[in-house]
Amino acid sequence: MISKNKFNQKVTSLGRKENIRDQKKPRMLIVCEGEKTEPNYFIQFKESIRDNLLVFIDGTGKNTLSLVDYAIEQVEIAVQERENFNMVWVVFDRDSFSTQDFNEAVSLAKRKKFNVAYSNEAFELWYLLHFDYIDSALSRYQYEKMLTERLSFKYVKNSKDMFDKLLARQETAIRNAERLLASYPNPNPETDNPSTTVHKLVIQLNGYRNSNH
Repeated sequence: MISKNKFNQKVTSLGRKENIRDQKKPRMLIVCEGEKTEPNYFIQFKESIRDNLLVFIDGTGKNTLSLVDYAIEQVEIAVQERENFNMVWVVFDRDSFSTQDFNEAVSLAKRKKFNVAYSNEAFELWYLLHFDYIDSALSRYQYEKMLTERLSFKYVKNSKDMFDKLLARQETAIRNAERLLASYPNPNPETDNPSTTVHKLVIQLNGYRNSNH
């Protein structure tokens, strides 16, 4: 006799099991350039919204255009399996990638109606904005030292608990990120250093936060 529990879950296109009772929840796909830093942050974030939204997080190690192409593939697979995503985000950094590749990645994502959470130069800018409004150009190599100065511990890239460590300051980070983005009359992701739109993803996720978080 086959257990009824066998039919209470299925494997999604990203290899994760999904409970049948969750199928009516909205679905969000977050495809990250980084394999650890960004996914670790959003995996912790996911814990506070799991009752209201299905979040699929994929740390790919791909960048710019290849990242967006990968997201397109995942969406197509989901459609074939009747597991459409209601929201798709691609998360990537400016880093030292060519202007053409970076701009094309942003343009392609928008054409596909994906949301873009970019950082110029790196994701850690979002962490820094939890402490200060920063509007001077920074190199990604400065971020670690600056974060260590502001935290009560040494910042280690790929940390698994940055969401929890920074949560109390999140509203400050959102305000600083919005102010920073507004300081560019004609935003140009490739040249606007520093700048980020990670806060837009955070704001959307906050809309699904559980009341007890």
